[in-house]
Amino acid sequence: MSTTSPRVTGAPAVSRPRQRGWRGIRPWAMPVIGLGVAFAFLWPYLVMLLDAFRPSSDVVKTPPSLLPEQWKWTTFSEVLGDERFLAWLKSSLLISLSSTAIVVVVAIPAAYFTARFRFRGRMAFLFLVLVTQMFAPTSLVVGIYREFYALTLVDTYQALILTNAAFNLAFAIWILHGFFASIPLEVEEAAALDGASRWQVLRRVMLPLTLPGLVTATIFTFIAAWNEYVVALTLMIDDDRKPLTVGMRAYITGYEQHWDQLFAASVIAVVPVVILFAFIEKHLVGGLTAGSVK
Repeated sequence: MSTTSPRVTGAPAVSRPRQRGWRGIRPWAMPVIGLGVAFAFLWPYLVMLLDAFRPSSDVVKTPPSLLPEQWKWTTFSEVLGDERFLAWLKSSLLISLSSTAIVVVVAIPAAYFTARFRFRGRMAFLFLVLVTQMFAPTSLVVGIYREFYALTLVDTYQALILTNAAFNLAFAIWILHGFFASIPLEVEEAAALDGASRWQVLRRVMLPLTLPGLVTATIFTFIAAWNEYVVALTLMIDDDRKPLTVGMRAYITGYEQHWDQLFAASVIAVVPVVILFAFIEKHLVGGLTAGSVK
């Protein structure tokens, strides 16, 4: 005689207690807060873009309106066709890229050496590097002008390139120093046992592991050089050599006010920074483990 146990067709679902308070509203509150913060940061750029599509007389009209009363679609073509603007854009790109290249080339060996070697005066050197971050170019602009005047470098690209590189080098060294110091020494020793030289260890192992820090230093240096205004205003005299931040002042003078072209030029000035970040953003995560895979 066989006995069969009754088949359980289904167990009643256990209902979870509804969460209250912050935990209950967090799933939808956090996205709403994030969108609000993003909108607050993007609002000035939206206003700037809309002002580029309205005539100058409409920009200064009171009370102001968000949308243009009369749309002007030729502003960007007028700015891009302006030879002065193209010269300013060329100057900004040359100064920013050159300053960034100098900072990266100098900061990598300096940060690596201070992170891996112990020598007399090491802490004093790092402290001196940190102290240089306390001085803004604005407070030193008179001394900077006198120095470059003595070197006959006023109104030259070299003056702005060296100044931007000098004021951003300390930050790059500190960022890369922290990344180099955080990598275990055994990683270098393993590469050395495989026959890699000191230069090969730095280039093939250490740099891929510190790529996030290198990307951060690169972005910071480029943006700082791209947005620099006071030193460029002091050192550059020739209109064709002025960077974009200084040259755009020519659209607003005591005799003529081209607000639409000023806002259009400002929108275009944001584009290179956005392109740079979009191009190297993928390396922020990928660089963490790229150098550890043999």
